[in-house]
Amino acid sequence: MESIIMNLKRKEKKSQSRRLGKYLKEQKGRIYIIRRCVMMLLCSRD
Repeated sequence: MESIIMNLKRKEKKSQSRRLGKYLKEQKGRIYIIRRCVMMLLCSRD
């Protein structure tokens, strides 16, 4: 019984870390896009 509980806890931790990884990847992508837009706006002063 204890091994089943330990197994579930491990899976839960892996699931949480995957979710966190996915979230961080999304944020990194958003920051990259915003940075590119800002650079275009700053560099294209006409």
